[in-house]
Amino acid sequence: FGPELIARVGAQAPGVRLCFVQKPDKDSAPLRDGIVDLETGVVGNAAAPELRLQALFRDRFIGVVRSGHPLCKGRITPARYAGGRHIYFSRQGRDRGPIDEALTALGLERQVVTIVGSFSAALALARASDLIASVPERHTGNLRAGMHSFPLPVATPEFTVSLLWHPRLHADPAHRWLRGLVRGVCAALQ
Repeated sequence: FGPELIARVGAQAPGVRLCFVQKPDKDSAPLRDGIVDLETGVVGNAAAPELRLQALFRDRFIGVVRSGHPLCKGRITPARYAGGRHIYFSRQGRDRGPIDEALTALGLERQVVTIVGSFSAALALARASDLIASVPERHTGNLRAGMHSFPLPVATPEFTVSLLWHPRLHADPAHRWLRGLVRGVCAALQ
């Protein structure tokens, strides 16, 4: 969503510069401390109760492989998917999640050969290898260009991506304008 947000900000307020920063964990301290103005992400139980939030969109995980990968042809069964070599995304270094739980329920286990801290890193590795990346569909739309995407052959829960901010900025006109742009970009790209 970054390119469209940058374009809208540039058209409406050419002097405004956006700074996108990586969030290493679920800690809300950067919002509380005023280090960041807005945050987007999946809100878990760790979100600070004082924060304001608004749902932006629903997303789901899909599989992604390089063009020409063996999974580009034929039906992708749970066994075929699990039989490949996988890239796992985790900021905390975990190596299991909802996809693994769904596979385990079927008596299957996938081989995770590397763990990365960003979806863009997972896609870069999958683009240049025979590894399989499982990433959020909407969140990674532009990054998957030229790659083969497919629905996961196991049921995993959808999740909601939300916008979060500290209450001290709730009534600030510039902040309200930026929140509106983020909401508009997310709504337009559904």
